[in-house]
Amino acid sequence: MTRDLTSLAGAALLAVAMPLAAFDSNVPATGLPNASDYSAQVLPELAGVVSWKTLAQVEPVKQGNKMVPQFSRDILGLDKKDVRVQGFIIPLDMGDKQAHFLLSAVPPHCPFCLPAGPDAIVEVHAKKALAYGFEPIVVAGRFAVLKDDPAGVLYRITDAESVASPSR
Repeated sequence: MTRDLTSLAGAALLAVAMPLAAFDSNVPATGLPNASDYSAQVLPELAGVVSWKTLAQVEPVKQGNKMVPQFSRDILGLDKKDVRVQGFIIPLDMGDKQAHFLLSAVPPHCPFCLPAGPDAIVEVHAKKALAYGFEPIVVAGRFAVLKDDPAGVLYRITDAESVASPSR
């Protein structure tokens, strides 16, 4: 009986230790890249398309008893303007076509979590549903800078349409 308990305890320890051993916690000395730096590696800068580096120009500041976003002049200048943004679709609805989705600076890597912070996500409401895929797309529409969204979203594009990528 004691031998069976020892074997069982050993198997349980092994079951716990194996996933831990498989986890790679090696982080480069310089740290992990932020979303806008990483997106520059996977999404080339395109003429006429708002850069994720521009959208990253926001800082949280304490105002009273809460934190609020403080946007750069470049970002505030985009508010209520027609813009183009390039990114990866993160679906919010079921199906192969999406009319309401998130556009991300980095490709999604997990179906249950966002791949980046709020400065690297744009909420999109499309005029008509767009086909979901794993390749980056460029959308054009009316841009809004959200200063106090209850969901924590910083940017939204409405009346969006998929457009061909402009020349590089």
